[in-house]
Amino acid sequence: MDLALIDQTEAGVSQFHQDLVRATLNYAGSYLDLPDNTEMSVTFMNNDAIQAYNRDYRGKDKPTDVISFAIEEDGDDSPVLPDEEMAEEIAKNIGDILVSVDIIASQAEYLGHSFERELGFLVVHGFLHLNGYDHMLGDAEEKEMFDLQRKILDDYGLTR
Repeated sequence: MDLALIDQTEAGVSQFHQDLVRATLNYAGSYLDLPDNTEMSVTFMNNDAIQAYNRDYRGKDKPTDVISFAIEEDGDDSPVLPDEEMAEEIAKNIGDILVSVDIIASQAEYLGHSFERELGFLVVHGFLHLNGYDHMLGDAEEKEMFDLQRKILDDYGLTR
């Protein structure tokens, strides 16, 4: 997966945590059988920055843990490609994830698990949203998404 990591935090995100995000999302991409040339980004931010996005794009003027911006492709606007082989070679950008490192730390402490587990949980959560999963559509969809999220994290080794 072609994954851009952008660190906009005041203190900086450690290389260890950036590597963890990269490895976790690559594992999740393999789990969903995404093409190797799938593109996406993760931006690490502090609460004040994510609050602005949450206010501007979701109408909620408070910090949040993760926001996903999926790039949805509309079949009517798809380019005409000469053949299927060329279509497989063109990278597909699935979108962007914004994550608050401040909330990761506080939620990890509150839930009694590691910063790494919470970080993995939130980026996989955002990643699943980028891939069409949505827990707000109903109980069945919520169960499907959270079961898949838990399975990916547990299989990867980020258990509670």
